[in-house]
Amino acid sequence: MPHPARRIIALYGAYNEILAAMGLEGRLVGRTKADSLPSSILSKPSIGTHMRPNVEMVLGLKPDLIIQSAGRKEAMEIVRQLREEGLQVAVFHPTSFDDLFSVIKRLGVLTEEPIGAQRLIKSIQTRVLSVEHRLQGISHRPRIFFEVRYPNLLGAGRGSMVNDVIRRAGGINCMESHKKLVRIGMEALIKSDPEVYIIQRGPMNKNPSLPSKRPHFRVLRAVKNGRIFIVDEQVYSRPGPRSVEAVEELAAFLHPDRLGH
Repeated sequence: MPHPARRIIALYGAYNEILAAMGLEGRLVGRTKADSLPSSILSKPSIGTHMRPNVEMVLGLKPDLIIQSAGRKEAMEIVRQLREEGLQVAVFHPTSFDDLFSVIKRLGVLTEEPIGAQRLIKSIQTRVLSVEHRLQGISHRPRIFFEVRYPNLLGAGRGSMVNDVIRRAGGINCMESHKKLVRIGMEALIKSDPEVYIIQRGPMNKNPSLPSKRPHFRVLRAVKNGRIFIVDEQVYSRPGPRSVEAVEELAAFLHPDRLGH
């Protein structure tokens, strides 16, 4: 790039949150229609969805940097189109805290704000390490199923940010697949028999019913013991500054003797 990015459009909401936490909210010139955080970006022009932004609107805003997440093939198709228009597009795919720190550091380079990036990394690292310190020596790490969507059940695999949240909060993801999202049938879920059942609520899982009210779910150990935890999808599944809140919240639920208030 000939100069630091000054007019930025993030096609994935987590990057709005990262840039705002670095003190660079003023450089955001547009948003996708699904994005509302931080709340101040609601005054920015909406340029469509992150998979299908209005290319003409994007061009009209004259961004010098567009940021996309590489989670799905459709996301990369719009990247190709935008690059053909001569726009600079950075694509990231963080699936762990280490990846997240790398993204923040690279955004610090692109914006020429390395101090703000390092400050944010340090803030998140300090809080994550505090949780890990308080969990040292725990005798048991409960096995957890994280529900991404129901029905047509999807679970979070080990190639997801959720997996790192679970690990750092003192649990074990019962899904052994290294994919980000894993389709799972009822028989396989019953066989896995997780000790804790986490349900995300958000755009991918809008109105999930309680497992105790679903056919067959009552046989699960987590349901029998009432170890069900409903969480905010955008805090747990979206890699960003709030991912550390997910670690703190989940650790307090799993190990209240260590992190209870």
